Amino acid sequence: MLREGGDDGDEVPQIDAYELLEAVEILSKLPKDFYDKIEAKKWQERKEALEAVEVLVKNPKLEAGDYADLVKALKKVVGKDTNVMLVALAAKCLTGLAVGLRKKFGQYAGHVVPTILEKFKEKKPQVVQALQEAIDAIFLTTTLQNISEDVLAVMDNKNPTIKQQTSLFIARSFRHCTASTLPKSLLKPFCAALLKHINDSAPEVRDAAFEALGTALKVVGEKAVNPFLVDVDKLKLDKIKECSEKVELVNGKKAGLAAEKKEFKPVPGRTAVSGAAGDKDTKDISAPKPGPLKKAPATKAGGPPKKGKPTAPGGTGSAGTKNKKGLETKEIVESELSIEVCEEKASAVLPATCIQLLDSSNWKERLACMEEFQKAVELMDRTEMPCQALVRMLAKKPGWKETNFQVMQMKLHIVALIAQKGNFSKTSAQIVLDGLVDKIGDVKCGNNAKEAMTAIAEACMLPWTAEQVMSMAFSQKNPKNQSETLNWLSNAIKEFGFSGLNVKAFISNVKTALAATNPAVRTSAITLLGVMYLYVGPSLRMFFEDEKPALLSQIDAEFEKMQGQSPPAPTRGISKHTTSGTDEGEEGDEPDDGGNDVVDLLPRTEISDKITSELVSKISDKNWKIRKEGLDEVAGIINEAKFIQPNIGELPTALKGRLNDSNKILVQQTLNILQQLAVAMGPNIKQHVKNLGIPIITVLGDSKNNVRAAALATVNAWAEQTGMKEWLEGEDLSEELKKENPFLRQELLGWLAEKLPTLRSTPTDLILCVPHLYSCLEDRNGDVRKKAQDALPFFMMHLGYEKMAKATGKLKPTSKDQVLAMLEKAKANMPAKPAAPAKATSKPVGGSAPAKFQASSAPVEDSVSSTVEPKPDLKKAKTVGVSSKAKSAQGKKVPSKTSLKEDEDKSGPIFIVVPNGKEQRMKDEKGLKVLKWNFTTPRDEYIEQLKTQMSSCVAKWLQDELFHSDFQHHNKALAVMVDHLESEKEGVIGCLDLILKWLTLRFFDTNTSVLMKALEYLKLLFTLLSEEEYHLTENEASSFIPYLILKVGEPKDVIRKDVRAILNRMCLVYPASKMFPFIMEGTKSKNSKQRAECLEELGCLVESYGMNVCQPTPGKALKEIAIHIGDRDNAVRNAALNTIVTVYNVHGDQVFKLIGTLSEKDMSMLEERIKRSAKRPSAAPVKQVDEKPQRTQSINSNANMLRKGPVEDISSKLNQARNMSGHPEAAQMVRREFQLDLDEIENDNGTVRCEMPELVQHKLDDIFEPVLIPEPKIRAVSPHFDDMHSNTASTINFIISQVASGDINTSIQALTQVIGVIPIK
Repeated sequence: MLREGGDDGDEVPQIDAYELLEAVEILSKLPKDFYDKIEAKKWQERKEALEAVEVLVKNPKLEAGDYADLVKALKKVVGKDTNVMLVALAAKCLTGLAVGLRKKFGQYAGHVVPTILEKFKEKKPQVVQALQEAIDAIFLTTTLQNISEDVLAVMDNKNPTIKQQTSLFIARSFRHCTASTLPKSLLKPFCAALLKHINDSAPEVRDAAFEALGTALKVVGEKAVNPFLVDVDKLKLDKIKECSEKVELVNGKKAGLAAEKKEFKPVPGRTAVSGAAGDKDTKDISAPKPGPLKKAPATKAGGPPKKGKPTAPGGTGSAGTKNKKGLETKEIVESELSIEVCEEKASAVLPATCIQLLDSSNWKERLACMEEFQKAVELMDRTEMPCQALVRMLAKKPGWKETNFQVMQMKLHIVALIAQKGNFSKTSAQIVLDGLVDKIGDVKCGNNAKEAMTAIAEACMLPWTAEQVMSMAFSQKNPKNQSETLNWLSNAIKEFGFSGLNVKAFISNVKTALAATNPAVRTSAITLLGVMYLYVGPSLRMFFEDEKPALLSQIDAEFEKMQGQSPPAPTRGISKHTTSGTDEGEEGDEPDDGGNDVVDLLPRTEISDKITSELVSKISDKNWKIRKEGLDEVAGIINEAKFIQPNIGELPTALKGRLNDSNKILVQQTLNILQQLAVAMGPNIKQHVKNLGIPIITVLGDSKNNVRAAALATVNAWAEQTGMKEWLEGEDLSEELKKENPFLRQELLGWLAEKLPTLRSTPTDLILCVPHLYSCLEDRNGDVRKKAQDALPFFMMHLGYEKMAKATGKLKPTSKDQVLAMLEKAKANMPAKPAAPAKATSKPVGGSAPAKFQASSAPVEDSVSSTVEPKPDLKKAKTVGVSSKAKSAQGKKVPSKTSLKEDEDKSGPIFIVVPNGKEQRMKDEKGLKVLKWNFTTPRDEYIEQLKTQMSSCVAKWLQDELFHSDFQHHNKALAVMVDHLESEKEGVIGCLDLILKWLTLRFFDTNTSVLMKALEYLKLLFTLLSEEEYHLTENEASSFIPYLILKVGEPKDVIRKDVRAILNRMCLVYPASKMFPFIMEGTKSKNSKQRAECLEELGCLVESYGMNVCQPTPGKALKEIAIHIGDRDNAVRNAALNTIVTVYNVHGDQVFKLIGTLSEKDMSMLEERIKRSAKRPSAAPVKQVDEKPQRTQSINSNANMLRKGPVEDISSKLNQARNMSGHPEAAQMVRREFQLDLDEIENDNGTVRCEMPELVQHKLDDIFEPVLIPEPKIRAVSPHFDDMHSNTASTINFIISQVASGDINTSIQALTQVIGVIPIK
């Protein structure tokens, strides 16, 4: 009989009717107006749309396709529709989709499950039933592991119906599991959540939780579940066992019975192994699975940075297993005692009067009772103190409802004493925590409550206490209690450290707090996030990207405050325990707080089950559209998971194939996915370097510039996570360099030139690249040769001159001589290796990482050496578990305290001098190899191009800030650039074209604060450039000035003023005559303010520099200016008139000839303005200023002698002209010596001082010497001159013949005679 049944059991699974059915394609059959109707306001229309879907999903097998939009629409109806009938109908549609698609629906399960669970708040039976059917069908398309986090998050909901239905769903899900598919790592968080529910006030919630726990007990057996039920009293334990006996598993009744009773032998015998006896196997098999290293869990249990641990979604209680010897033995296990037993135990240690007066109606008696209670506790010995009995007595009526604050304060203080002095268990803690949370917001008792909670956290571990306290605080509605609980937790994390805390659970609670209506709760939540940021780093922000922009900006501001700070050393809890555990060995030395590999604190999702064979075949499909769909799915999976485990199935092979795709768009998409993968997997990505990382380097040889740029960004993203060791080991890199692809060679050598200087040591395999480096030095492509020469000193830095010289032995004699000469040259410029890391005093994890090497000549290295020397190295940091992802920004004042990788970059120069880099970029732009910087609004390709160009000469961390999507990062980048302006002059000038281009992008931003900071930086920049006597190149000017002129028309006065000030300073580094056409172009704008300001600026230039500044000719320029006299805008008309009046003041009536014909109205306006100016034309025109860049030197020498101040003479003239542009009559040309220095007067602080100018000392002895009067060298005009040359023509011919004489004196004489011959008007 049994055998027959067993045979049936073997055969049934082999025949699945579903597989025999033909799949039906339904997406094309949806009504064309389905998505419009489903959003319609009338419920009847929405119903019609859903009914159409319901008919289609009744097909038992559906064809695979993109159901994302359909699922999204149905999910929206379930979650938000107010008509419950439609909710039920949408749930039925989801059921049909899940049943028809089976595993293909699994990718949508995570989106739908939370919505359905939260909708269980509906009480109508037909809705509840439809939702139950939907979620059960969806569960069969995925695994419990995949949806565990979503389910656990809903378990904390306040609604009892939701809690009940969630527990029932868990129970039903467990029935489909076996001991192998329900490992302890998954069971633990579910048991923890269900144990809370068995103490719930609602009986239906308790019953559902008992059923779920009973099902778990049936599936995996008592041995696996009992460790989680230690604190459950006997009555509840019996109830769980009773429920377990009633459970019927989907796999058959026998499966569950065999696990416990082992009654049957043939088929059930196998189940027995997996159920009870198989626990040991489950533990060994499932535990290592999530981790990246194939080590036994036992060897890993002691150290804080556990790779496998974060996979448990609810691992808050993991503190007990953190340090097995130091902590697990100290955890006190205690069963719950009855009130009678507690009274008996308490009466044995407390005075009789004390117990009698506990519930006295007189507060003074209760106060006296508390005083006696406190004295008794203080005198008790730890071993004799019945902690649970004592706290039970304190909780006895009136308990935590005590109305007298003095009594309550003492009561809370006693709880703290008991927790500190006794063997305080979690059972005792659960008795008091609810009362403490209730009093934490009390003005008078709050501090005592916090003190008691801290003592409990020390006794029972912070992770467990924090979880309990947070769930209690957010299960009540008092916002004061919630905000104070969050404040206590912020402080507790600083005191106890971050070890063992469940980041995911905290994030869930913080999100709830951020959504609170009370501002105090939100503020406290943001403060808590700031503290968490100290330990977790920038990765934390990823979980809050969905928040509203206003809230996100507050979070960013809090994170900004924390940058530069290092986490404090723990003073309580774990630190004490770890110091006492002296047998910990090496693991005992690892820090338990911020020094952890903090990325490992983040929960990592297992995505290997989502990388199905169908998905892999999709990625490799012949049709590029299907391949793209596959890649989109992969990107979605990684995005949704955020942080993933290193096991990604066959995905590496599939992605590797796409790197060679004929469709370049798919290649770029693959590279983007690989960047995502690096961030999501973190340091564990290093195991994929050989099979997936090296193929990315091959893409650097692609002919398309944007593909190469994407590949380089991907390689950098990987190297940031893995370090360079894995890349340099073996022959892979040398094989790539061997390929005679000029693009590949120049990109790869450029990358190595950037990375090698930052390393303290390299694998010996680097020598394998040297022969190919030498062949690159003689490559026929000039760019390859250039990159090879740049990389040569850095290879020598690690390998040494001798090895490099020895490697030339195999070269041809002519090549050898050339290469040796280059080696000699490189030896002179060879940089020193980064200094060894300094030992950190506060934490064993070490300080910051090495300064990024500035790839420049020796003098620049000297200036940077002081910052390089004290910085520790990245390698050292990695050995103690500091993840490259866990960055915390380094402040300038604490360079030695931070310990995360970002500081490696921040400690060095921000601009790297690349020899001839700017010239090469100019050549590329002229040769149209790159896009010319000319656009109306910046497109993505311009931004990507600039990003690529900057990657070689700007520090990586600064580039991330410069191109961040958040404006606050731009502000931060500008602040850093201002700080480094003086110290990195050479770097700034070397990257000036890129800096100016990046600033033009900021002119298109809408954020005023960024624009103001950008203009402030520009003012400082051009002041520096003028001091350095730098001359702006045509390329720099043409890619910057037109965009600056756009901002002169800004509505805000302060911005216009700054732009004009920058234009003023630019005249000191770029000829005004060349500035003139750019400003003239600005007068053609549609923006009237811009036209007016540009016209005024033109007037200032003419007044300061004369008519020569007008380009292309004064006539053409003035005609264009005069056109604006008839402008419809009053400000533009005035500006045009003022400019022409300025010219008139300099050149008199000649201006009327230059401006050409004007309309009668315009001419009368001009004449009127000239009359009003009351200004006579100057007798002598303004001295024309030479347009050479050195034009200000002679003036400055006088100016500096006459006054103390760095203001340039020309600059002050321009300022003067600007200030008087509206009042030409005031613009009298006063000689410089007699002008008041208004700037100096304004800056005078009131101290009266007279400084005499330095007088020139003349040698007066010479005046006593006899004066020798030289003979005149110019002879008088010949008396026969007029006779000889009676007509003008003959006179001119004569003089010309003398001018052309070889004798200089004759030529001079002839020129002087011109005055007497040619009549001059």
